Amino acid sequence: MSMIRDLRAAVRPSLRKSNALHNSYDTTRDPSASSAVVDCAVYRDGRRLESGTCRTPHEAMLQVREEGGFAWIGLHEPTEEEFAGIAREFGLHPLAVEDAVHAHQRPKLERYDDTLFTVFKTIHYVEHTELTATSEVVETGEVMCFTGRDFVITVRHGGHGSLRALRHRLQDDPELLAKGPSAVLHSIADHVVDGYIAVAGAVQDDIDEVEIEVFSTPAKGSSRGSEAGRIYQLKREVLEFKRAVSPLLRPMQLLSERPMRLIDPDIQKYFRDVADHLARVHEEVVGFDELLNSILQANLAQATVAQNEDMRKITSWAAIVAVPTMICGVYGMNFKHMPELGWRYGYPMVLGVIGVVCFSIHRTLKRNGWL
Repeated sequence: MSMIRDLRAAVRPSLRKSNALHNSYDTTRDPSASSAVVDCAVYRDGRRLESGTCRTPHEAMLQVREEGGFAWIGLHEPTEEEFAGIAREFGLHPLAVEDAVHAHQRPKLERYDDTLFTVFKTIHYVEHTELTATSEVVETGEVMCFTGRDFVITVRHGGHGSLRALRHRLQDDPELLAKGPSAVLHSIADHVVDGYIAVAGAVQDDIDEVEIEVFSTPAKGSSRGSEAGRIYQLKREVLEFKRAVSPLLRPMQLLSERPMRLIDPDIQKYFRDVADHLARVHEEVVGFDELLNSILQANLAQATVAQNEDMRKITSWAAIVAVPTMICGVYGMNFKHMPELGWRYGYPMVLGVIGVVCFSIHRTLKRNGWL
């Protein structure tokens, strides 16, 4: 709560004065100490300024105010203490800061004064040689993006989804980067959705593999229904994928259709393409979920049919065994006067009758598909 009170006080206009800006970030920090800031740069006219390399977000903003352009600051899993100074420096809203620090947020788009706060769920496909009932198929992370008039702050959570390669690609396209912070936001959204497309293709391969095994002839020693654990695990992973994709549909629709002061009109056209790709991925993920439901039901139905077949076989053999059991039970009674007890051929005759009756029952049941 103390952090929230500090951040609420930080957005007061008095802290926007130059002397407050100078003290809002700890510039005396040991450069050799570990930091959540993974990259800090100033861009003007689509090119990274190499002069006056900024070591802190405070230096970046000073350089922006002196030379123009915008600052792009990248952070990885910052603590409350590490992010508090940056929040004061850029006047970020306390609620957005709290979400960015603690992560585990739903994909969303929120506006706080002159800042857009966007949350993306990143998806990483976990390679595996064989899909098992405990395999992890997708791994999630998060990228939060604060977009202002002259700054972009990206906060990444998780061990994947690095934006370093994306930053380099943007730096190789000065014409696009010259559009400002909205170009960075679009590139991040496009990067995340492209990741969804790649993961969807890999998950489709896993589903195809399970589907083939369910509807193929089971291997010797295996039983129908043994794939249920793998199907259920894959369904859980698809559900995790769906939680990342579905909530992002509305934010992408807003960015592509609703005019916003912080989004360049030329960049807004590119958001439409991202929204289209996201809608396609969403349809695929929903299809995955429905297909896995069908495969799971088919697998359970096959297990039920197999059990019924086993019960029919057991019942058939029980009927066959019942014949000698009944006859032997009759002749096992200790009565003195019984038919054929004193006949010389009585024993072979009884064995023959048992054999003929059992053979007839077996043939009839096999003809009817019970054996």
